[in-house]
Amino acid sequence: MFNFLYYIKPIALFLLLVFMSCSSSGGEDPANEITKPSNLSITANIVGKDSEKPNGDGSGEVNFIISASNATSYKVLINSETLTLTQNEFSYTFTTPGIKTYTVIVSAYNGLNFVSKTISVTVFVKAADNNLQLVWQDEFNQDGSPNPANWGYDIGNGDNGWGNNESEYYTNRLDNAKVENGVLKITAQRENYQGYAFTSARMLTSGKFEFTYGRIDVRAKLPDGSGTWPAIWLLGANIGSVGWPACGEIDIMEHVGNNLGQVSSALHTTSSYGATINHKSVSVSNETTEFHLYSMIWTENSITFLLDDEVYYTYNPSPKNNQNWPFTSNQFIILNVAMGGNLGGTISDSFQSSTMEIDYVRVYQ
Repeated sequence: MFNFLYYIKPIALFLLLVFMSCSSSGGEDPANEITKPSNLSITANIVGKDSEKPNGDGSGEVNFIISASNATSYKVLINSETLTLTQNEFSYTFTTPGIKTYTVIVSAYNGLNFVSKTISVTVFVKAADNNLQLVWQDEFNQDGSPNPANWGYDIGNGDNGWGNNESEYYTNRLDNAKVENGVLKITAQRENYQGYAFTSARMLTSGKFEFTYGRIDVRAKLPDGSGTWPAIWLLGANIGSVGWPACGEIDIMEHVGNNLGQVSSALHTTSSYGATINHKSVSVSNETTEFHLYSMIWTENSITFLLDDEVYYTYNPSPKNNQNWPFTSNQFIILNVAMGGNLGGTISDSFQSSTMEIDYVRVYQ
């Protein structure tokens, strides 16, 4: 007799195993692969960014646009904050003064599936100015000689008292000071002139613009080369009557070509001058190839120095007297590039010329 069950049981068992194998294979659900976000991109538009302000206008505001396929929501990690968004555009305002680079991580979600991408954005945030108003400026927009309504010159070597044992002869020639392509160029160069081996320019606003209290911003790219000594500084307008250092001197920025990567600020008063104890250096990157903002805020109580709008030194003696605080009356602005001298040091035999470029000088009160 033919035993049907004897044969059908193995067949049924085989079909069951095949079915179970098909049910458990195949990895992830294809539907999940289809709906997973892809093509994620992030665009950061810094408010006020242009060729002159590559990091923005100082507001710190950045507009972000996110693009991704199959995304229904986003998470953004920015400046130690986490934002959860359903729209693909958002604005964020950074508030820490200075030029800083921030990492922004964006994740695009669809359900539990997500993709992430990281970008960096460099933003300039201007320090609070307590509602100061612009009262004087030179944007150096007219090619040729610097504006004579704003600037005069010290001529000579200063060996009669106003120099610092420097090796250059200061002139008012276009060879040493001119406006070109929107910047002031002060050039120190090797040449035999008036008995000296180098020439340069020392420009000043004495008798043309002087001020007491406020903020000054100077955007500058510094010269390079061993022996160069560029400076942005203020000197008391009463120097003719009280002399130096009783008039007070505020060195907003000094740089030494023999010590790249550093700039310094200092104050000279009757209580401490020359090798003054009232000074501080700060690190700076690419100072000879990129523009930086050198600033000083002067109030009745203190003088504060900033690099790229970030505070690095405040002078605030207490108690104040004529010896340590002569900064109660007008000062004028000086821009110059010295060669050698007390701070510039040894000049390289290979030095030929180098230029300090000034984008603008602005004073606020």
